[in-house]
Amino acid sequence: MDIEKRVQQALEKVRPYLQDDGGDIVLVDVDVPVVRVKLLGACRHCDIKTTTMKIGVEDLIIKSVPEITKVISVEED
Repeated sequence: MDIEKRVQQALEKVRPYLQDDGGDIVLVDVDVPVVRVKLLGACRHCDIKTTTMKIGVEDLIIKSVPEITKVISVEED
């Protein structure tokens, strides 16, 4: 299975928790060893956005896809 698909599967595991709080997440880009994601909805302006990214999203992706070593949250273009 390719890396992008594995990253998407990892995001599917965290997505329900984000959606419960009125947010969501989308994959922007995979450029091994870096993944770029965008937080949407309530997650974009949440006070604990940094914690959500580090503990929720980044840790899960890195554990699920060891080729990835860094996850970056990008803002609106």
